[in-house]
Amino acid sequence: MTAEETGRPARVVVADDQTVVREGIVMLLGLLPGIEVVGAAGDGEEAVALVAELAPDVVLMDLRMPRCDGVEATRRIRADHPGTQVVVLTTYADDESLFPALKAGARGYLTKDAGGDEIVRAVESVLSGNAGLSPSVQRRLLERLSQPEPPSAEPVAPPDGLTARETEVLLLIAEGLSNQEIARKLHVSTATVKTHINNLFAKTGLKDRAQAVRYAYGKGLVRPPVN
Repeated sequence: MTAEETGRPARVVVADDQTVVREGIVMLLGLLPGIEVVGAAGDGEEAVALVAELAPDVVLMDLRMPRCDGVEATRRIRADHPGTQVVVLTTYADDESLFPALKAGARGYLTKDAGGDEIVRAVESVLSGNAGLSPSVQRRLLERLSQPEPPSAEPVAPPDGLTARETEVLLLIAEGLSNQEIARKLHVSTATVKTHINNLFAKTGLKDRAQAVRYAYGKGLVRPPVN
């Protein structure tokens, strides 16, 4: 619901790793009707923590931040705090930024040249259950939807009786992630990751991570990069 409908301003958290930009956005929002800034974060981890602490209505999320980027922070916020909406506010409007953010659960997407009125409209739109997209982003989405989809490859079934989660862990090992990084990505404990690794090693007869990488490529679960 919008601020006008609830009788109170929309409670907003701002997440941006650049101090000058973040403070400038906070200052701008303080001048806008119907918006109350309740917190500011310097990276995605701080944004997730502030949402858990403050339960804001909306997060204005930058994408490229240290420790935890905006896409991953959006995914975690939408999974754990569905009452908080995310509007991306970023310099980038390329496909590599736009579509992962929307797939992660962002309901709005603005570039940083957006004016105050546009930000207010986006916040009100997402709180009303609609999308808060800038005109340029809407055009990009329409262009993408009008393009024919490339033929999709047949999905590869997990080999050797691996579960879906064990296969996911295997693929992350093949990407070079450590146990701690896998745990953060899957939102589980390191002990749980070790259990999955022990299980997949036992099922496949693998002895170490190097063998696991070769196994993943050999089974067609990972494709070599195309030069």
